[in-house]
Amino acid sequence: MWITFIVLGALVVLFGILILNTRKRMKSLKDVKSSEKVLTLTDQNFSNKVKSGIVLVDFWAEWCMPCKMMIPVLNELAEEVDGSVSIAKLNVDEQKKTAAGFKVRSIPTMILFRNGKEIHRFVGVKTKDYLLKELDRRSKF
Repeated sequence: MWITFIVLGALVVLFGILILNTRKRMKSLKDVKSSEKVLTLTDQNFSNKVKSGIVLVDFWAEWCMPCKMMIPVLNELAEEVDGSVSIAKLNVDEQKKTAAGFKVRSIPTMILFRNGKEIHRFVGVKTKDYLLKELDRRSKF
């Protein structure tokens, strides 16, 4: 019985350390800036920017830590696709009309558009490799 308490206590301590380390890493994400290759969308320019070609739009907010985790991923993705797919972001707090129009309920949400039409939606943090495979798979035809 004592062994069970010791093991549980050790697990609680390890879990606490994991949470503290994660919070520390997430706070350091504040300084990451979007690449110049990542377009910034607004309610006013949204339709014009997604109306032709393939565009991946990241719906995000400044206060959202998982959204901040996506910034370096999207920066790398924008460098790797190098114009074959446009990578863009839209701040849901500042551009409420567009976010509401696409029924974005949780963030980060990434929507893939082809010639202005939504063809797929990704919700949550994704890796660059996952997004590359999905872009390759969904942007053909």
